[in-house]
Amino acid sequence: MKNLGYFQGTGRRKTAIARVRLVAGEGAVVVNGKPLDEYFGRAGAVERATSPFTVTNTAKRFNAMIKVEGGGVTGQVDAIAHGISRALLQVDKDNTKTLRAAGLLTRDPRAKERKKPGLKRARKAPQFTKR
Repeated sequence: MKNLGYFQGTGRRKTAIARVRLVAGEGAVVVNGKPLDEYFGRAGAVERATSPFTVTNTAKRFNAMIKVEGGGVTGQVDAIAHGISRALLQVDKDNTKTLRAAGLLTRDPRAKERKKPGLKRARKAPQFTKR
């Protein structure tokens, strides 16, 4: 296999899926064609999404081009962090311990539980009346 010039990783959280490509660069992160801080207006979202770069001290070494779809803001932010972590593993396998210790490699399996018939939500039952 020839060298493609980029490293890629797929991150998932809830129903969000992020496809991440890392290219050598000065640290620009673009999500769906927009800068990361413009795409996510929430405080702390940028830091949470780019935490794999912070943990591995690779903050200004790569440009990240990310396509994310599905889910909400929180799911997309965590999916991006998961995807960046997986791409950084392709860059250097020595990052495994630091990323695993920070909890960035584990795919968070929690998702919304489906609604059951006869109930109001997944587990909430209608109010019981005795008489």
